[in-house]
Amino acid sequence: MAVVGIDFGTLHSKIGVARHRGIDIITNEVSNRQTPSLVAFGPKVRAIGEAAKTQETSNFKNTVGSLKRCIGRTLNDKQIQDYEKRFINAKLVDVDGTVGAEVNYLGERTSFSYTQLVGMYFGKLRDIAANELKVGVSDVVIAVPGWYTDIQRRAVLDAAAIANLNVLRLINDTTATALGYGITKTDLPEPEAPRNVAFVDVGHATLSVSIVAFAKGQLNVLSTAYEQNLGGRDIDYALVQHFAKEFTTKYKIDVLSNPKAIFRLTAGCEKLKKVLSANAEAVLNVESIMNDIDANSKLNREELEALIAPLLETIDAPIKAALAEAKLDLDQIHSIELVGGSTRVPAVKQKIQDAFGGRPLSFTLNQDEAIARGATFACAMLSPVFRVREFHMHDINHYPIRVSWDPIPTDPDDDTELLVFPQGNTLPSTKVLSFYRKESFQVQASYAEPEKLPGSINPWIANFTAKEVPVPASGDNACVKVRTRLNIHGIMSFESAYVEEVEEKEEPAPMDVDPAAAAPDAPDAADAAPVEAPPAPKKKRVVKKKDIPFVATNSSLSTELVEKYKESEAQMHSSDKLVFETEERKNAVEEYVYDMRSKVEDRYASYIQAEEKSKLLVSLQEAEDWLYSEEGEDATKSAYVAKLDVLKEIGDKVVFRYREVDERTKAISQLRETLNSYMAQATSGDEKYSHIEEKDKQAVVEKVATLQKWLEDQIVRQSERPKNVDPVLTSAEIGKKRDEIIYFAIPILTKPKPKVVPTTTETPKESPKPETQTPPPAADEPKEPSEMDVD
Repeated sequence: MAVVGIDFGTLHSKIGVARHRGIDIITNEVSNRQTPSLVAFGPKVRAIGEAAKTQETSNFKNTVGSLKRCIGRTLNDKQIQDYEKRFINAKLVDVDGTVGAEVNYLGERTSFSYTQLVGMYFGKLRDIAANELKVGVSDVVIAVPGWYTDIQRRAVLDAAAIANLNVLRLINDTTATALGYGITKTDLPEPEAPRNVAFVDVGHATLSVSIVAFAKGQLNVLSTAYEQNLGGRDIDYALVQHFAKEFTTKYKIDVLSNPKAIFRLTAGCEKLKKVLSANAEAVLNVESIMNDIDANSKLNREELEALIAPLLETIDAPIKAALAEAKLDLDQIHSIELVGGSTRVPAVKQKIQDAFGGRPLSFTLNQDEAIARGATFACAMLSPVFRVREFHMHDINHYPIRVSWDPIPTDPDDDTELLVFPQGNTLPSTKVLSFYRKESFQVQASYAEPEKLPGSINPWIANFTAKEVPVPASGDNACVKVRTRLNIHGIMSFESAYVEEVEEKEEPAPMDVDPAAAAPDAPDAADAAPVEAPPAPKKKRVVKKKDIPFVATNSSLSTELVEKYKESEAQMHSSDKLVFETEERKNAVEEYVYDMRSKVEDRYASYIQAEEKSKLLVSLQEAEDWLYSEEGEDATKSAYVAKLDVLKEIGDKVVFRYREVDERTKAISQLRETLNSYMAQATSGDEKYSHIEEKDKQAVVEKVATLQKWLEDQIVRQSERPKNVDPVLTSAEIGKKRDEIIYFAIPILTKPKPKVVPTTTETPKESPKPETQTPPPAADEPKEPSEMDVD
């Protein structure tokens, strides 16, 4: 069973796996420890991850990013339209009420929802992990932002289901970071005096703050706060705007009107930002940005900080909000841990330090991989495969959840809503709500403070409808209990509905035993005391739960739709695999054509006959012409395999002759060394071979001599043959002869010496002296037991 943790990132994602030596962040197919969060579409195949990043500039309209930011959103969401659109070049459309992208796939305009797109991306991460572990991957823990709402969390679970992944837990990214920090600590205090640590994560798109209390074997999340539009991409965007304006004057070009120019400038600005994080000044060079113009400029750190000043001002608010929610002062914070790539920017670090009153910052965690490590630890804790030290996590929900219902007609003044899970409620949590009803009724769950939700996400969470409410015999309202749960994923759901029925059951009376009747000398019945009447049986109240049928709806995709998407994803995955394998075979044919053509005139020249050379060159030319023809350009995998087999019928003979020269020389040397070794052992007068019979030694000598003669004869025969003719002596044949002498000689020369049985001599017994001899006991005299010496 594989143990996998995924840090689902905006720019990149990381995959952690648990092994017996610890947690590893694995590499993808190009040996990178992070995989770009991109999905691209082409006329034949999809490109996901690194492949999508490679062709992003040339295929930007069909490359979809912002997977983490857009899943679970709608097209008309304020944040999508006003903010995310600037980072997405694909056309955004509505797909079944959620945001999706319209792309050109297999020559047709096709629309995919972001849930499907994330499912495709998770499938890629699954394949990377499976390739590394050499085993199928199904159970995972995925780290998501703590500000994700119920709709977004359900969408991630649906996406994972499309990729055939079973999510053991959706863990908040700040909690994953805290877990990775605390589970390895051996000096944590007692629960009475916990260690309060602040975690600040500034990533590619979001700033997250969490205050966590650590004690021995546990962590308690005290508060969380976020700034959802502050990260590395916002700094890059500010730089792009600055240089685009400068280049309008300097080079008379409008960079913002050309998507490819924006890509090139964004890449240059990202490099510039990294250089300025370590240097006071940096130069920007963008080759052929547009209209064959090579643009260049420079910027110093002070100018950068002035450009991003509005962004820096937003750092204070979430830090203060987190401290206020945790009800802690700055002097109660033990340390401030920073993670996330954007915390490398000096201005960002300084602003965070200022917000904490100038306290020193700590960088004990890996800034890029801390979340993935924590998620993998969480997966290992839930897996039966690994034994992880006992460590309890107490996470909280970020948004308060309430339930509401229609008033009872007979009591219009009755309350119609209730705050069930307040902000900061522990995960998981179960609460039972009581409703007094005679008829079916509905309950709706939603977020209590919609203004705090990201963008314009619908605050609705779920609906509950109770059916066939039983009416008590008294005619009063029945007490219907509705069980609600906020699970470890941070998802709220209605679990069950029932009424409690009270029954009175008689307890069996205790058995009375008449002691007089039980006595053996009991008096007559006339003299016996009168028997008392048995007491009345006691009644016991038994509470039974009777389930009520109900219907609960939420934002999760229906089972049928998930299966449909899963089947579609499986077909696309198979199609992609076939295309990749076909391209590999095509490249193999092309490589063979050019490789053989050059080597036939060079290293293989002495090993090919004139007729063979002529035939091979003709076949190579025909294969090249076919490759670049219309037929060969779009041929099937089997056609490329057949074409390569035809070429190898001639070429492999030549390659075999060439390789045999070196391999035959090595094989001859090994055989001679083996023969000489066994000959020396068989003719040696060494004591360790003295127990072996002479006839057996002679058999080894004769066998060695026979093989030596065979080898010398074959070497002479081979030396008489030209190089361009198939050899009469091959390395494989020599290897068989070497195995033959080894299997023959070893049993003889390693025969163990016979064991020597030691001989014993008897010592003559001395006659007992008469004065010490004890007379035998009389027949009726008991014998004394003999004494036994015990060591």
